Amino acid sequence: MAQPSVNEVHVDSIMTNVSIAYMQAQSAFIASQVFPVIPVDKMSDKYFTYTKNDWFRDEAQRRGPNQESAGSGYNIGTDNYSCQVYAFHKDVSNQLIQNADAPLNPEREAARFVASRLLLRQEIQWVSDYFTTGVWATDVTPANLWSDYSASDPIGDVETGKESILSVTGYEPNTLVMGYQVFRQLKNHPDVIDRFKYTSANNITADMLARLFEVDRLLIAKAIKATNLEGETAAYSFVHGKHALLCYSNPAPELLAPSAGYTFYWRGVSEGLGANIGTKTIPMPHLESQRVESQLAWDNKVVATDLGYFFNGAVA
Repeated sequence: MAQPSVNEVHVDSIMTNVSIAYMQAQSAFIASQVFPVIPVDKMSDKYFTYTKNDWFRDEAQRRGPNQESAGSGYNIGTDNYSCQVYAFHKDVSNQLIQNADAPLNPEREAARFVASRLLLRQEIQWVSDYFTTGVWATDVTPANLWSDYSASDPIGDVETGKESILSVTGYEPNTLVMGYQVFRQLKNHPDVIDRFKYTSANNITADMLARLFEVDRLLIAKAIKATNLEGETAAYSFVHGKHALLCYSNPAPELLAPSAGYTFYWRGVSEGLGANIGTKTIPMPHLESQRVESQLAWDNKVVATDLGYFFNGAVA
């Protein structure tokens, strides 16, 4: 008996509830999480600084009857920030917009595309400004890399870094940032596993490592980037590499308080909306298209080099 085949009863069409795109989760980017964010109304400006040593000298003295008290003072200076504007766009033709099948939405997709490019640029710039040698007061490569499970002592190395910062600033580090490859090695390190073997049967997490290292936050940098040019064979790498940064990051900007760094965001890029990132659609009638453009302006400012301790190449 003749029956229609399965191919005859269905004509392939585009599904409207699923599409495939490789888009990194925002949680993979840590550039706006490590140091306090300061929204500013001007591209550049100044702020006051105080000389650290003036606040640590022991100058108080005993005072006798009818005698003047001992006195001293502190020096004050200024530093400045200067936000640089980064922008990226994608043009979408009117014909493409009108002819696109569901679930395609060329303008919406373009907005996410350009914004993600800016987030990646910000992350890469964060590495150049903070997550490299020559920035902080101390750069070290562990004598025994943390991937050497038989000889390394990552807990002791971090404790040394904490003491180093505390001994010259009076502040205990509260933040540890590491590339994913460092976290992967640490969570499987025998010394780390040994600390939890009687208290937890779960896999080692970032929160557990934060408690072990006695820091408020442990941030794992997971962002990746393409290292090839368009048209070349695709190649990828982690943005942050095999490094770690121990630092004191003030939980919020405040007066008379230090922080290893601050991130200044200029709000002038969002057309008066006060947002850090501005995205807009620009009609381009001469090309019969719409330009979807995002811009972001920031300055990653190293404020106190002695509040940072950088582990360069912590694992193999």
